[in-house]
Amino acid sequence: MSVTMVFGPDDPARTRFVISPAWETMHAIRVIAEPQRHLYHLPWLEAVRPQAERLDLRPLLMLTPRRGWTPDFLSPVPDTPAADMAGELARVRATPPEQVAHEVRRSLTERYGAPVPPGAWQLLEDPAATRDLVADLLAQSWELLVEPHWPRLRDRIEADVAFRTRMLADYGLERMLGDLHPRVRWTGRALVIKGMDPARRLLDGAGLMLMPSAFAWPSLAAVIDPPSRPALVYPARGIAELWQPARTPQSDALARLLGRTRAALLESLAEPASTHTLARRHGLAPSTVSEHLSALRDARLVSSGRHRHAVMYQQTRLGAALADAG
Repeated sequence: MSVTMVFGPDDPARTRFVISPAWETMHAIRVIAEPQRHLYHLPWLEAVRPQAERLDLRPLLMLTPRRGWTPDFLSPVPDTPAADMAGELARVRATPPEQVAHEVRRSLTERYGAPVPPGAWQLLEDPAATRDLVADLLAQSWELLVEPHWPRLRDRIEADVAFRTRMLADYGLERMLGDLHPRVRWTGRALVIKGMDPARRLLDGAGLMLMPSAFAWPSLAAVIDPPSRPALVYPARGIAELWQPARTPQSDALARLLGRTRAALLESLAEPASTHTLARRHGLAPSTVSEHLSALRDARLVSSGRHRHAVMYQQTRLGAALADAG
């Protein structure tokens, strides 16, 4: 079983990356509901547990089955590269009641392996009130659970976008799309996503919105039904290092050579990152990170370059060879 997104002649040029705080918030709620499936996020879960216990997430959880369909209006596909939560919440609150009713009914009907939760059908009694209720819950979940950690999450998502944009420039669309996830395959004119209920969407000039997500790991989500724009949500790279720096078999040997902090920073720079990103990731002061990066750059182990408003650092070939070989 698979979802197929068929590209027309204009769709490759209209395929782009977008970042959605609302999607991250919805997936964060899934992590809370199913922590055993998202082990990389346990450090975050422990940190937010007191705040999560203050929220009654049942109305949202009723509409997010583990296997089934989740309403698209809860997390609209962004129409800008980097959406803000206020704008996304405004779009949720503007959803017509008839669309809310249709999507809620579909969500309660299209679920597998678990019965409809008690009280869920009551969400259809007043679709406008249901829309406002879940929008309020999304706003509270964002404020309490996700927003305090958004800089770190955004760093990881933007690093994925930078990596794949570079891959697109170096190797083309086929290589970039084929690298998104093991279940995603590019046929030359269509993107095929395995392990989903059979469906087919002609992009027909709308392009495809590619949405890297930190909390989505290890799952994929495809948005294929109008009026939403076609989108694919996939796990961002490097989730293992999101909440705590990842170690490799060479970490100890590299630490003996360079010192533990410089070794950890060098290993983290397999993908571009700024001083502030590395400071958040490793729990260091930005000035300390800057000092170590200067030493690594003088040794020609990392290089730097400006990207938008930030200076980004990355391993050189020598640095990558050293990090890989220990």
